[in-house]
Amino acid sequence: EVLAHFGGLTPMFAADEQSFCRINGMGRAKYVQLQAVLEMSRRALKEEVHAGDAMNSPQAVRDYLRLILQGRQQEVFVALFLDAQHRVIATEELFRGTLTQTSVYPREVVKRALHHNAAAMIFAHNHPSGVAEPSQSDQLLTDALKQALGLVDVRVLDHFIVAGAGCLSFAEKGLV
Repeated sequence: EVLAHFGGLTPMFAADEQSFCRINGMGRAKYVQLQAVLEMSRRALKEEVHAGDAMNSPQAVRDYLRLILQGRQQEVFVALFLDAQHRVIATEELFRGTLTQTSVYPREVVKRALHHNAAAMIFAHNHPSGVAEPSQSDQLLTDALKQALGLVDVRVLDHFIVAGAGCLSFAEKGLV
């Protein structure tokens, strides 16, 4: 009944406490339990992503990014910083924008890459609209980041767009 009300797990987990508690039989305790399950899932996937070569477990990376970006109401830009063996050093939310866009500054991305001593990076952002197709702006941004990071010998391995239940990889589409 709760799943039917929200239209699936993703919108249910994205619901705020007030919306969730309006459903008959659901209260604050149940809401907190579900949020705890979601957070434990995020942490488990983060451990999996951080434990090995990100390029050898692209599905784990994709699942992790979907968990941290799916259901956000505004665009968010995230970076995974990788070492020379493509193990994840750190994950950071670098920029947050509006419903339809976020401003990403290559200079700041380069500064964070140098801070983490990254050899490679994977980017991701969400499309709250639910459409996973990259815009021309997304492609131009990826190219600009690739060029800026190339000047300091940091490779851009992929850029993901998370939209609804989908997750598009620029690398798989030949766009990186």
